[in-house]
Amino acid sequence: MDITADLTDKTETELRAMERAIAKKHLDKFPYLSLCWGLGNFICWLSMWPLVMTGVMPMWLGLVIASINVAASYLPSHEAQHSIFAMPGKPLRWLNELVGHLTPIPLVMPFRVLRATHLEHHKYANNPELDPDYGIHADTAWGAVWASIQWRQPRPEGGEHRYAQSLKRIGREDLILESVVFELVYLAILISLVWTGFALEAFFLWWLPRHIGITWLHFYLAWFPHNPSCGEGRYSDTRSFKSKVGNIVSGGMQYHIVHHLYPRIPLVRTPAAYREMKPILKTMGADVDAI
Repeated sequence: MDITADLTDKTETELRAMERAIAKKHLDKFPYLSLCWGLGNFICWLSMWPLVMTGVMPMWLGLVIASINVAASYLPSHEAQHSIFAMPGKPLRWLNELVGHLTPIPLVMPFRVLRATHLEHHKYANNPELDPDYGIHADTAWGAVWASIQWRQPRPEGGEHRYAQSLKRIGREDLILESVVFELVYLAILISLVWTGFALEAFFLWWLPRHIGITWLHFYLAWFPHNPSCGEGRYSDTRSFKSKVGNIVSGGMQYHIVHHLYPRIPLVRTPAAYREMKPILKTMGADVDAI
């Protein structure tokens, strides 16, 4: 497709067909990078514990690496949430589920809860009542950071309460119990570490990195792509944006609009898909001028 072509004379049906043709080139591609990233990142995070506990690695360096590990642990699971590694019934389905369950352990977030609530986010993106992630909405960047902090507080209007509401709405109350069990096991591990003389390791290798990682995830994955100027609808519930820290540090979210249009396109292929789709998306009214 000539990306310089004038698309104003095309009908919506024709534009959507052109859009799907581009997407088809990027769908059903195995995400090898996400697989190596997810499993390698998890192994790296685990290795921080013996290295710091035995004094081989200074604790400050363990904090830095563990924070990066925790922040990087969500996106491989996100690929699995959309069955990008393998659809149900396929031979590699076990690998999809393995990556999905294993990689978000540093975040203390059960895969089945993440999948159920994330699919609801896609269904109701930016809906103040039904979008589980709407609690991160804010007018400013600092407001988004504060919203992330509030999201983690044990209060009725907190973000985790929105997740519980979403799970109840779709009849998955069992996953609420799973979240509670996850959190209790996490707290039991931290208490055991404190009891056995590893309080600083517990704090600097998991408690603090977890909060740093969640704040980063909320900022770049929830707030930035769905900023207050976005509304509801196929071409208006998210946007493209130019990040000052680059696409990698911002979690690949500069091209998040492609993900909401075609969730099964692997993350690493969204930039290429976006560049091909941009004239079409702009004609359809999407916010794509920033990049």
